[in-house]
Amino acid sequence: MEFQGNNDYRANTDFKINVLLGKNGCGKSTALKAFEQQLRGQKHVGAVRYITPERGGKLQYEPNVEHSITSNVNWLNDTRRVNQFIQFRQQSVAQFRKLEILSLREIEADRNLRENLEYTFDNIVLKINSLLDNVEIKRADAGFDLFQKGTDKKLTPDSISSGESELISLSVECLVFSKECKKELQNILLFDEPDVHLHPDLQAKLMKFICDLVEENDFYVFIATHSTAIVGALDAYRDIGVHLMQNMQKKLDFKPVHEMHRRIIPVFGAHPLSNLFNQTPIFLVEGEDDVRIWQQAIRTSQGTLSIYPCAVDGVNSLAEWEDEVITIINSVYDDACAYSLRDGDDIGNPGQELDDKPPLIRLRLCCRAAENLLLCDEVLAYLNASWEELCNSIDRWIEGYEHHIHYSKMCEFRNTKFDRKHFNLKDIRNDLMGIIGSSKPWEVAVGQVVGRFANNGFREYPMLKEYLGEKIVGVLSKTAGSNKANAADAKSHAAD
Repeated sequence: MEFQGNNDYRANTDFKINVLLGKNGCGKSTALKAFEQQLRGQKHVGAVRYITPERGGKLQYEPNVEHSITSNVNWLNDTRRVNQFIQFRQQSVAQFRKLEILSLREIEADRNLRENLEYTFDNIVLKINSLLDNVEIKRADAGFDLFQKGTDKKLTPDSISSGESELISLSVECLVFSKECKKELQNILLFDEPDVHLHPDLQAKLMKFICDLVEENDFYVFIATHSTAIVGALDAYRDIGVHLMQNMQKKLDFKPVHEMHRRIIPVFGAHPLSNLFNQTPIFLVEGEDDVRIWQQAIRTSQGTLSIYPCAVDGVNSLAEWEDEVITIINSVYDDACAYSLRDGDDIGNPGQELDDKPPLIRLRLCCRAAENLLLCDEVLAYLNASWEELCNSIDRWIEGYEHHIHYSKMCEFRNTKFDRKHFNLKDIRNDLMGIIGSSKPWEVAVGQVVGRFANNGFREYPMLKEYLGEKIVGVLSKTAGSNKANAADAKSHAAD
C-alpha cells in the first residue's frame, strides 16, 4: 500500500505499524506532517491524527482548550504541526472528556456492547492505569484526578513524573483516535517521537499498548523516532515495518525486521541517551566460535575491551551485514563506528588490509583463521605447553592413532612442517587441545589470552600480535583507550 504526502513524500508499506528510524534533523517530522496534511480529507481516508514530538503542559483541565477543540475541528491538528506545543497535556485532559463521550455513545449505539456488562468506560480507564506503576487516574468532573496507586491520596499534576504524565497523555490520545476510526476506510495515526520523556521500559509498555489497540481497531501507525529501544519493544509484533531514514529522504520503503536486526538488537536496542553503540561498537565476526573467543576476551579484560561481537553465519554473509550496520549507524547514531573481522583464509596473503567503509572498519586476521591463534606461543604457555613439546607430542599421537578419524589430517599438518600460522586446523583443533592435555574449550583459552593481552596494554605477546596483525591490535587498543576514557569521565562526574 502506498501513502502519498505533500511535496512528493511517499510511503510504501505492507504493515500496520511502521517505524521511521533516523537521527535528529533527518526530516522525520517533516515527512509525517506532509502525510498528515495530504491525507486529511481524502475519500479513502478516515481518521488522521498527528502527535507532535515536544509535548509540554500539565495534566489539568482548562475550559478554553476544550472550547477551542469543540468549536474548531481543525484547531487540534493545526496547533500540533508546531514541533513544540506547550499545551499538549491540557489538550489530552480535554481529550479524556471526549473519550468518555465517544465510549458511552459507542455503547449506546451497539446492543451487544450494552449487554456486555464488562464493556464499560471504567474498563477503558483501567487500560490507561495498567501502564502506570505508582499513580492512577480516576474519573472526575474536570476529566480525571490523579492519585497514588491503590490509595485515596490525591496528587497534583506537578507531583508526578514526566514519564507518568507522558504515558497518561499519550494513552488518552491513542484511545481517542481508536474511537474516531471509521470502518472500511484507512485510519492513520502519525506518532512523532513517542520515546520523549520515557525510560525504555515505559517505551516498551506504550508500544504494547499501541499494538493491542491496532489489533482491536485496525488502523495504521507511523512512528518517527531515533530511539532504537522502540524497535526492540516492537520486535515481537508480527506486523511491523522499519525504514532507516537518510537525510531528507522523500520515498520511504518500510521493510520487515529481519534476523540481521534481531542479532544486533542487544546493541541496536539501547536507550539512545546511553550512546551505547558509540561506547561498545559492534564487532562482526564470521561465526559462533569467533563470538565465544571475543566474549571471553571481554570478560578476561575486566572491562578494558569494549566491543560487541556478533556472528554473521559465515564470510559469504559478511558483506551484507556490513552494509546493514553502515545503514543503521548513518541513520541513527552520530560519530559511531563499527568493525568487521574476517579470517585470513580467503586470499593468498592473510593479513592483507581491506579497504574500510566508513563508519565501518574492516579487519582481517594475519593467520588463516581463529583456530590458528590457539598455537601461538602465548596461548600454549598459558596452557603449560610449548611449541616444541607439542610437535613431539603430535608425532607420538600419529604413531599411536592411525585409526583415528582425523589421522590423515594430522599427518597433513605434520607434512607442512607444522605450519601453525596457515594450516587449516578446523578439523583437529579439539584433538590438539587433547594432545596439549587441557580440558578447556579452545575458544576459551584463546579468548583468555587475548583478554590478558589487552590488560597488559597490548605490550609483549609478540606472536599473538603477529597473528592478529597490526590493524586489529590498533583497533583493540583504540577501543580499550576509549573505554578507559569513558570510565574516567563517569568517575569524574560521580565525584562532582
